[in-house]
Amino acid sequence: MDQRRLIPLVIFLVSLVMLWNGWTAYNRPAHVTTTGIPTHAGAVPAVTSDGTVPPPSTTFATVDSTPPGTLAATTAPRIKVITDVLRADISAEGGSIVRLELEQHRDTEKPEQGFVILDDGQKHVFESETGLLGPGLPTHRSLFTLPEGNQVLAEGADKLVLRLEAPAQDDVQVSKILTFTRGSYLIDVSYEIRNASEKPLQAQAYFQFLRDGQPAEQVGGFGVRTFTGPAFYSDESKFQKVEFSDIDDKKAKHIENTDTGWVAMVQHYFVSVWLPPAKVARTYFTRKVGEDRYTAGALLPVAVAPGATGAIGAQLYVGPQEQEKLQDIAPGLELVVDYSLLTVIAAPLFWVLSWFYRLTGNWGWAIILVTILIKAIFFPLSAASYKSMAKMRVLGPRMQRMKELYGSDKVKMQQEMMNLYRTEKINPLGGCLPILVQIPVFIALYWVLLGSVEIRHAPWIGWIQDLSARDPYFILPIIMGASMLIQMRLNPSAVDPMQARIMMAMPIIFTVMFLWFPSGLVLYWVVNNVLSIAQQWQITRMIEQGRKPANDPKI
Repeated sequence: MDQRRLIPLVIFLVSLVMLWNGWTAYNRPAHVTTTGIPTHAGAVPAVTSDGTVPPPSTTFATVDSTPPGTLAATTAPRIKVITDVLRADISAEGGSIVRLELEQHRDTEKPEQGFVILDDGQKHVFESETGLLGPGLPTHRSLFTLPEGNQVLAEGADKLVLRLEAPAQDDVQVSKILTFTRGSYLIDVSYEIRNASEKPLQAQAYFQFLRDGQPAEQVGGFGVRTFTGPAFYSDESKFQKVEFSDIDDKKAKHIENTDTGWVAMVQHYFVSVWLPPAKVARTYFTRKVGEDRYTAGALLPVAVAPGATGAIGAQLYVGPQEQEKLQDIAPGLELVVDYSLLTVIAAPLFWVLSWFYRLTGNWGWAIILVTILIKAIFFPLSAASYKSMAKMRVLGPRMQRMKELYGSDKVKMQQEMMNLYRTEKINPLGGCLPILVQIPVFIALYWVLLGSVEIRHAPWIGWIQDLSARDPYFILPIIMGASMLIQMRLNPSAVDPMQARIMMAMPIIFTVMFLWFPSGLVLYWVVNNVLSIAQQWQITRMIEQGRKPANDPKI
């Protein structure tokens, strides 16, 4: 098998990846417009004989009787919190963050506004909700008292603290405190509980996400979608993703009781994460709470002695999947970046790409340097392949003569060709290995360019202003098709006329396929083709000048 036969295999493998992603996207639950509400709480654990708090319970009851499809949060008062990196809408209902917009990441459809992650229904239903589970304690449906007016991080200040007061109770007073930090996507969310009763307070705190099951942003071509859904991490079970369809079927599997890790809601380029305190017992959960509505979160125990004040809280991260920063926030958090099945190749590939970006300051030039590096690594394999093809090109007239003599006897034809290969020391499979080895690298780079937020909206030169999106004028795909055509001219001519016509159609097929691919990936392929053409032309010229095809005495 030579390169002529291998190119259809490449098309098949790439198409298989695209079809698989398209099939998974097709089988996602259909989007609906009704708004469901999670109505759950947990049974308050009884006090043990030694006064300690039992592990969290996943027994759910009903918080209120609000019918699904009614969102009190849409009518409850709101305030805005504005920092240098985000804008958050805080609702009086539960003190929940019902909308959060990132200032430094622009919306694809509306570049004049920031990218909205937490969303109260403009495009999606995606909110962060917290509450306390116990008699008379505030939940995410309780109305808190908000401060007057919007809250803006003051110039020169590092933090903005928002204190919300829950409805007053006779013996227990609860405040919800949200702390925003300059330059950070981390938000500290905590409850301050003042127990004025004569009995110890035993309760649970929950920190959860409510989300619909739809991807936030379609990416790539041919219906390719990255993972959207809950994810969990713990020291025991490591990283676990949960499909919404598994929650529908009650087949979701993930860590439940532990004292480590975090719970996240992952989407393309961005992630929202609840980070409970280390070494605090917690129970992770997922639930379907309505039509196309899901929750994922954590339950933590709360204990406050009589006459004392206690606190319970967690950190909330809502921001981009910037890998170098994520791994500094929590162990395993960088794993939310979705590189599909080729993470083992894609992760180091992204590291090298980032190194070149720091060197050049431009992701486009970084892609070009990575392409040169990959080409250099595979240089010996490519050289062997091109030598084999150059020899076959020299033997082209003799092979054509064989076809004329033995065309009607396929067995005899194959025998004579094998004898010719042995005599001339040609490996007919020599052209396959380099391309087969590069296929995983090509697909891994595809996922790197598709899943790395660092490359989102990153410009290269001129008309390429977003390397993660398709070329708006299709210039790079056309150049790539032309480069493939030149490569075809350097390859041995196909003996079979039908095969020759198919091979001539390959540049057109690839060009059409790559019209919708990320322009960064097309840039990689163009540079790789140019380097391959230079190497193949030089090797072919040396071999053709070094030997003349002798007349086969048998023919």
